[in-house]
Amino acid sequence: MTTSASTAAQGERWDRWSRRRRQRRQRSVVLLRQIPGDSVIHRLWAGTKLVAVVAYGVILSLVPSWPGIAIGAVLLLASSRLAGIPRGAVPRPPRWFWAVMALGALATLASGGRPEVPVGSARVGLGDLELYLRFACLSAVLLGASALVGWTTALGDVAPAVARLGAPLRRLRLPVDEWAVTVALCIRSLPLLVDEMRVLVAARRLRPRPPGHRWNLDTVVDEGIDLMTAVLAASIRRANEMGEAISARGGTGQITAQPLGPHRADALAFCVVAVAGAAAIGLASL
Repeated sequence: MTTSASTAAQGERWDRWSRRRRQRRQRSVVLLRQIPGDSVIHRLWAGTKLVAVVAYGVILSLVPSWPGIAIGAVLLLASSRLAGIPRGAVPRPPRWFWAVMALGALATLASGGRPEVPVGSARVGLGDLELYLRFACLSAVLLGASALVGWTTALGDVAPAVARLGAPLRRLRLPVDEWAVTVALCIRSLPLLVDEMRVLVAARRLRPRPPGHRWNLDTVVDEGIDLMTAVLAASIRRANEMGEAISARGGTGQITAQPLGPHRADALAFCVVAVAGAAAIGLASL
């Protein structure tokens, strides 16, 4: 009875472990795809969101202080709450990512820097570790703001916004429309490439291994070459399909021809970002 009970318990643990692994594999990462909604953040003009992210990102890059990062994190959380972004849309980094971050923190801790704290008979500097953590938090805030723009903005609205924001540059005879079209095509292509990579990885996993297969340097190189070849072939096929679709719709001029612009809510959003930026600069100078 004891042996059968332990065997059943082991089988149940194995089933739970397998179920969790399948759930992690099936969890999809929502990036550069609009989450449906009719919130205040969704109704903002795409140019307002782009200018807000770029402006506050420049401020944090020039004055990377903890108060500025905290203000940016509060704005990001409040905007996500207003937009109704579900928790499942937030990507969850794998364990190896946290392991790499921990190794980086240990390596930075070994480099020292003021202030120093006594640990036994030695003194450990925390200055560089503080800079490392500040850079990590700054990157997280900026990446989260960029992801929020993708979650609340239709991809078709980005190119007209870029074209309208760059309208003054036309007086200098700069190819603003061409830049807007390039940005739009790049943004539209990234989700397609992500889907293609998922399909290729899944097909690679289902491919049977030959008898006596062993992982060594030659097999790793061969796997990499085969995967790169498949990625290039899929990219060329996708580019051909996109070119035919653009030609059928009348060329690239239709991409930037939508008459969109800011409204009253956008002016309020600009004011909020301006106040937050001024507060970040003021607190950093104290």
